[in-house]
Amino acid sequence: MHTPGTTINRIIFVLLLVAAFFSPAISSDQKKPVLAVKVSGVINPVSSEFISKNIAKANAMQAEALVIELDTPGGLDTSMRDIVKEIIGSSVPVVVYVSPSGARAASAGVFITLAAHVAAMAPGTNIGAAHPVNMGGKMDKTMSEKATNDAAAYIKSLAERTGRNAAWAEDAVRKSVSATETEALTKHIVDFVSKDLDTLLKDIDGRKVTTSAGERTLKTGGATVTHTEMDMRYKILTFISDPSVAYMLLLLGFYGLFFELTNPGTIFPGVTGAIFLILAFYSFQTLPVNYAGLLLIILALILFILEIKIISHGLLTIGGIIAMVIGSLMLFDSPAPFLRLSLSLVLPAVLVTALFFTATFRLAYQAFRRKTSTGAEGLIGQEGKAITDITKDSGAVALRGEIWSASSDDVIKKGDRIEVVSLSGLQIKVRKKEVV
Repeated sequence: MHTPGTTINRIIFVLLLVAAFFSPAISSDQKKPVLAVKVSGVINPVSSEFISKNIAKANAMQAEALVIELDTPGGLDTSMRDIVKEIIGSSVPVVVYVSPSGARAASAGVFITLAAHVAAMAPGTNIGAAHPVNMGGKMDKTMSEKATNDAAAYIKSLAERTGRNAAWAEDAVRKSVSATETEALTKHIVDFVSKDLDTLLKDIDGRKVTTSAGERTLKTGGATVTHTEMDMRYKILTFISDPSVAYMLLLLGFYGLFFELTNPGTIFPGVTGAIFLILAFYSFQTLPVNYAGLLLIILALILFILEIKIISHGLLTIGGIIAMVIGSLMLFDSPAPFLRLSLSLVLPAVLVTALFFTATFRLAYQAFRRKTSTGAEGLIGQEGKAITDITKDSGAVALRGEIWSASSDDVIKKGDRIEVVSLSGLQIKVRKKEVV
C-alpha cells in the first residue's frame, strides 16, 4: 500500500534525476567570458609581462578567448618572442585585434599578430615594416644579413603555422613592406576587418582554430567581455621605460647625489637621487643603451666640477657641454625614432646641468675656503683694540663687542690695534696690528 507521502517523495526523486541528467547540457550552453586587454606603445619587458600574465589568467578562468587590442610601433625582439611563445602555448584562443582606427602593428607587432590564432584589424589601421634593427647601435653587413635571415625564417614559420601569407610576411622583414587593413585582408595577412570589438566577436563566432589543447570552435557571439587594463604598477613601469623619462631620471639622480656630497647631512637629496638612479638603471634594461654615451655624460659631469678648481678660462665647461651633448645623443643609439632622444630635450638638459653643477660646486668650494667665523677657530685672525696695556702676563682687549683677557710677547699700549694669534682657555694671545 502506497501512502501519499511516498508518492510525493518518488515524484521529487524522479525530478531530481531529470535535473541532474540535463544540468550538464544546460551548463554547457552557457557562454564562457571573453577577456580583452589593451596594449599600446613599445613592446618591452613590461608589456611582455602584462600580456603573459593575462594569457595565464585567460587559461585559468577557461575563457572563450583572449582579445589583445594592439597598437605598437615595435619594440624589443626578446620581449616579442616571449609574447609569441605564450600565444603558441595557450590552450585558450588568442585574438590579436589591431585597433582603434589609426593604430598600427609595426615591427614586433607584425610577429605578434601573425602568431595569433585569429588576426583582425580595425578600419584605418596598418601592419608591416618588420625589418630587424639592432637596438644597441649599427650592425655591419654580415650581422645585418644574419639578423634579417633569422627574422625572416621566424616570421615565415609563424605565418605558415596559422595559414597566413608567408610570402608577404617575409617581404615585411626583408623589404619592410606594409599593408592597410583592406590590403591585409585581401592578401590573407589577417582574417577579419571589424569596425569594433563587438563586431569582431560576431565575426569570429563559429570559427575553428587550433590551440595547444587541440581544435576549438569559437563561441563568441553575445559572450560577456571582461576588460582588463594595466594597473598602476604597469603604468608606472611603462612611463619610466620611455627614453626621455629615463634620461631625466639619470640626470636627477646625479643632481641628488652631487648635492648630498657637497652638503653632507641634508639626506633628502641623497635619498631621492639614489631612487632616481635605480629607476633609471631599470629603464636602461628595456632600452638600447650605448654605454659609450653614458661614459661621455659622466665625463661631462667631471669636467664641470674640475672647472671650479682648475683655471681653464671656460675650456673645461665647453668641453663638458660638448661631451654631454654627444653622450646624450648617443645614449639610446637606435634607428627607431621612438627610442632616441630629441635635440630639443638634450640641449636644455645639458645647459641646465652645466649651470647646476658649476654654480653648486662653486658655492660649496667657496664655503670650504671661507674662514671659520664661530667658535675658537673663528677668533684666530680677528682684529680688536687694546683697552689696557698688554704684557706677557696680563691685559684686556675689546673684540667683536666683547672684552677678553689677553697676553702678548711684546708690550702693546692701550688703544693700539691688535690681532688674535691663538686661544688658550679663556685667554687670547695677541700681537700688535701694524697700520699701513
